[in-house]
Amino acid sequence: MADRDPLLPIDPDTGDVIGHEPVWDLLLVIAAGGALGGGARYLLGTVIPHASFPWSTLVANVVGCALIGVLMVALLEVLAPRRYARPFLGVGVLGGFTTFSAYTVETHALLAAGRGPAALAYLFGSLAAGLLATWIAMSATRRLR
Repeated sequence: MADRDPLLPIDPDTGDVIGHEPVWDLLLVIAAGGALGGGARYLLGTVIPHASFPWSTLVANVVGCALIGVLMVALLEVLAPRRYARPFLGVGVLGGFTTFSAYTVETHALLAAGRGPAALAYLFGSLAAGLLATWIAMSATRRLR
C-alpha cells in the first residue's frame, strides 16, 4: 500500500482506505441499529418513568456504557474484524440506546427547577458511573475470555 494517500483514513474493521465517496451500506446499517437502540431506550423510559429525577436516562447511559465496553473488547481483541459489527452495534444500537444529549437537557431542566445539588449529582454522577461501568465491563470481559 505504498501508493495510497497517507491523508485518507483507514477503516479499522477492514483495513480499506476510506475515500470521499459516501458509504451507503454503512449508513444504512447505522440507521437500522439506531432505530433498534432508540426503540429500546423508549421502552426503558416507559418502564422507568421520569418522576422527580431522570432515572431512565441514567440507567440507559450507564448500561449502554457497560455494553460498549463489552462490545469493544469483543470486537477489537477477541473476534475477527467485521465490516458491519461496530457500526451496527456500537454506533447504531448502543449510540441510539445511550442518550447523552438528553442527559444535558435534563441537567439543565434540574438547574432551571432550582435543583442545583440534584443537577450536579446527575451531571457528574452520570459521567463517573458511565466511565466506571465501561472500565468494569472491559475488565470483566477480558477476564472471561
